[in-house]
Amino acid sequence: MELVLTLLLCSLEFFITVSSNDNPKVCPLPEVSSNVEIGSLRRTFSPGEELFLSCMDGYTPVSGLPKIVCGSSGEWTKSTLTCMRRRCPQPRLSNGNFHSRDYLYQSTINYTCDEGYKMTGSSTAVCQADGTWSSPTPICTIVTCGLAPIPLFAMVTYNKRFRGNTTNFGDTATYKCLPPYALIGYPTAECTVNGSWTQTPKCQVVTCPPPENIENGIMYPIEKRNFGYMETVKFSCMGNYVLEGNVNIFCQKDGNWSIKPTCMAPCTVDIQRGRISFQGEKIWIEHFKPNLVYHKGQILLYCKNKERNCGYTVPAQCFNGSLSFPECFKGKAH
Repeated sequence: MELVLTLLLCSLEFFITVSSNDNPKVCPLPEVSSNVEIGSLRRTFSPGEELFLSCMDGYTPVSGLPKIVCGSSGEWTKSTLTCMRRRCPQPRLSNGNFHSRDYLYQSTINYTCDEGYKMTGSSTAVCQADGTWSSPTPICTIVTCGLAPIPLFAMVTYNKRFRGNTTNFGDTATYKCLPPYALIGYPTAECTVNGSWTQTPKCQVVTCPPPENIENGIMYPIEKRNFGYMETVKFSCMGNYVLEGNVNIFCQKDGNWSIKPTCMAPCTVDIQRGRISFQGEKIWIEHFKPNLVYHKGQILLYCKNKERNCGYTVPAQCFNGSLSFPECFKGKAH
């Protein structure tokens, strides 16, 4: 009886051992990198079965095989598939700039337009799984203004030619008023980033009171009336006086006259004896007739070099009735 029981237990153990060796191990669902997808919903796989892998949305394969094989040991062959984030194309934007950390899947790009340009479209976009941006590249178009406003009695000229009634950011217009109107304000306006012109000047009537004559001068016309903007008056000098300054003065836009000229007096050569040189000619002072040098006119006086016992000339110039003599000259009248 004991022998029969022992033989029965040995047979059962052999059956169990043989049965275990006849059932090979299965492969569980494999673990893959975060950007790789498994193309099956099954939980277990038999040895020899292949499992195909693919890149997740937004990723693209760069190297390796897209499959693994279940081995008899219950382990998968090593996965060599490598995926990287899909890349969106670099945008092209005229008259603007864009900024992004990179151009890969899920990255955001920001657009800006240059000063004086306005944006049409979205200022941001996201790189999508299919390698395209979530919105088209915007367009930066220049800011426009209408024609510059023209005040009454004024004319305007632009810095460049244009067609139609549209001007662009940065264009300028220069104003002039028709006399006797004067321009009040800045003479140049500009098309701004807001699509409007800077402040327009005004034209208004400006008059100046009748001017006073200058000393030793002659004024023309001699009219005791108010003069309009940019009207002129002419001056000259009497006798041997010389006019210094502008011959004409004009009525300015602030209601005042421009700077008047001055009549500068001539000089006499106040010496007792000796010779002078005037206009290239040597003349004894008693023969210098008339004894007169105009304002800013010049004569040459003779000084003596005691060491060399010779004479030399020194210039003397007339300034508004005063003739300055050099220190070396000894012939000045007292």
